Amino acid sequence: MLILAACTNPFAPEELEGDILDELLGDPTTIEGFYVRFQNAYQLRDTTLYGPLIHPNFTFTYRDPEQNVDITWGRSQEMSSTSRLFQSSRDIQLQWNNIITQFNNMDKTQSQIIRRFSLVVVLDGADIFRTDGATNFVLTRADSTSTWQILSWRDESEI
Repeated sequence: MLILAACTNPFAPEELEGDILDELLGDPTTIEGFYVRFQNAYQLRDTTLYGPLIHPNFTFTYRDPEQNVDITWGRSQEMSSTSRLFQSSRDIQLQWNNIITQFNNMDKTQSQIIRRFSLVVVLDGADIFRTDGATNFVLTRADSTSTWQILSWRDESEI
């Protein structure tokens, strides 16, 4: 006589619905989830989390106060400079604060958000860099279910 019994493996937990990464690291299909993912990318110093948040046609702009001109760069320089920052840092603490303004288009595929932040970077040599300011992001996505990406970022930090 052969008896078959259903077995469960306690070392193979059941499959959960949803994406556990989105729950832990932020779901970039929502604007708040995008900011959570961005914050986690900085705090974990992880370009594999950061890179997907940056649009292929990305531009970053900041004001050089000494030359009194705007400096702009594209995605590859952004990824390179962020990678260097992550590698040379021992710790990064990014805190998103209040949203100053937010404008969304009708089909929810583009949003301009000006948001305050606080940033503390501890470099490997123990130097500490602190800044408060605002980011002026233009976020974009292909459709209302896709992930948000930064198309343009104007840094309005108070360095």
